[in-house]
Amino acid sequence: MKTEMNPSNAREYVASLAAGGINHFDSREVQSCLGVSADAAKLALNRLAKQEVIASPARGFYVIVPPEYRSLGCLPADQFIPALMKRVGLTYYAGLLSAAQYHGAAHHRPQEFQVFLGKSRRPIQCGAVRVAFMARKRITEIPVRNFNTPRGTILVSTPEATAIDLVGYQHRAGGLDQVATVLSELAERIDPGKLAAVARLAPVPWAQRLGYLLEHVGSDNKTAPLKAYVRKHARQSAALLPTAPHELSRRDKRWKLYINADVEAEL
Repeated sequence: MKTEMNPSNAREYVASLAAGGINHFDSREVQSCLGVSADAAKLALNRLAKQEVIASPARGFYVIVPPEYRSLGCLPADQFIPALMKRVGLTYYAGLLSAAQYHGAAHHRPQEFQVFLGKSRRPIQCGAVRVAFMARKRITEIPVRNFNTPRGTILVSTPEATAIDLVGYQHRAGGLDQVATVLSELAERIDPGKLAAVARLAPVPWAQRLGYLLEHVGSDNKTAPLKAYVRKHARQSAALLPTAPHELSRRDKRWKLYINADVEAEL
């Protein structure tokens, strides 16, 4: 990484990056720029980390922590995840409750930043910042949007993709009550045609559950294309809550769904 200065130590190196508007770097870049060994670079960076000047969300990857984020002990996740994913060469998008926030539908601030990848990855704990990674099939086909952050842009699932993921990963989104609450706020941004299209990128039961929940929160006007998709592709009835018994539950014929859970959204 090029800088306009010729730093003589790690602190000067970090200061030169910050002055140039760069907020992340690799330990190998420090080693190369300063002409020191890997151990010496690591030692110098560890000292700066203890002084809360920098933080390391992933091995060998560092972020510069400006004063306004010192209490976090790290940059907010959306300000470093794009750079980290580029560094490791992984397709990603921010999803679930984190995506809902970008679409103005976050009822409660999520406790962790939620990111989808094409494969599993260990979570990140950087100061008070937590990042959870979830594997998503066909990730390159999921529709996303770019959103601005104070330090660049981040890829976020569209309202329609967010809705289908919320249902498919309801256990990671706080349960059905929380999902229904978020859907009640997200619905106004959902395009019915696009919703049916993105449903094709997920198991059919996700569409069955999503359609029911949208109607449950009063968004019947968003479900017609999705209902046609379910009518054509759902081969059998599914359970609203897949982890609970459903044999004695009532059946919703429109969505081919056993209603084996009571859902209460905070409307």
